[in-house]
Amino acid sequence: MSDFDGILRSGERLPEGLPYVPADPDQVFWGRLPARGDAPVLTVESGAEVVVDTLSHEGLLPDQGSDAVAFFAGHGVGADEVLAEAVALSGSDRRDPASDGPHVVTGPIEVAGAKPGDVVAVTLLDATPRVPYGVISNRHGRGALPDEMPAGGADAVSVFAPISPDADGTWKGRLPRRDGGPRDVSFPLAPFLGIMGVATDTDERAHSVPPGAHGGNIDIKELVVGSTLYLPVQVPGALAYVGDPHFAQGDGEVALTALEASLRVRIRLDLIPAREAARAFGDLVGPLGETSTHLMPTGIDADLDEAVRKATRAAIAILSARYGMEAHLAYAYLSAATDLRISQVVDLVCGAHAMIRKEDFEASDASVRSDA
Repeated sequence: MSDFDGILRSGERLPEGLPYVPADPDQVFWGRLPARGDAPVLTVESGAEVVVDTLSHEGLLPDQGSDAVAFFAGHGVGADEVLAEAVALSGSDRRDPASDGPHVVTGPIEVAGAKPGDVVAVTLLDATPRVPYGVISNRHGRGALPDEMPAGGADAVSVFAPISPDADGTWKGRLPRRDGGPRDVSFPLAPFLGIMGVATDTDERAHSVPPGAHGGNIDIKELVVGSTLYLPVQVPGALAYVGDPHFAQGDGEVALTALEASLRVRIRLDLIPAREAARAFGDLVGPLGETSTHLMPTGIDADLDEAVRKATRAAIAILSARYGMEAHLAYAYLSAATDLRISQVVDLVCGAHAMIRKEDFEASDASVRSDA
């Protein structure tokens, strides 16, 4: 994460020599995801790095007044500290509140030569806060406690959370213990993109909330700077996109949202041809995450138990394809050594992912003992 260094407005302080995709209100998708036939905003070759502005939806929605300036003013934020894109989009008719999701998505970006059967790797190289604040919301009787929260009959509760550095320079989110009290509860930031995906092979644009084989709103908090998400290509050109920027999130995302806040990101897009992808991943039917230390096969389903089962099957498949491990031995390994984490339980479908330590399969010859 690059530390906050003043409001990061569209087109300002860009690195030289890299293509840039702004979150222009007349180009972003709001509440829907790119689909077959949507025109790319940029075409790049495999291996290209791209700078992308993303925009949080929090502060823009009808339950927040559809007026970003007024909403944030209620939390002491001056009009000059609200991104122009947020102001323009909040007052627009780009989204149908009755049928569309809340998320703002930037893209799509065409990866030249990508075709169904290939895999596109999206690597997050940098994530820089664009504003020094974010919002955590619980709304519409959704979240992990749909019959209990929001409390008191409220339809929506949006909690404002500024960010600031500790004395040692560590940036943290700040919350009070009681409304109006001192912000003496702090938590570390770990920015990531809740949405990374490729276009669906459909005529109708997919709703932005439920993730799927295309990626989308997977909300895996481990996908921070340095991580990669592998996505099976659905349509020619892949048509990759990013959005739903987060400053921090807990596993489960129980209230409904994370600490939602706008980021500028630098990503790399790599194309992995079908034959190479099959050797590396087996039959990759959904998103696969990778960090420097872990592989993260995913499972997505309306039923959490089935999401866990799908993540387990995906984990067995990747252990077979990447490390040549037989299924019953991979199953035993997962039971003994791998955490199954709940990504989120609030996005119409539930998400689970396995945390496979890569170092467990990288022992030196000297440390390997055979029973043969």
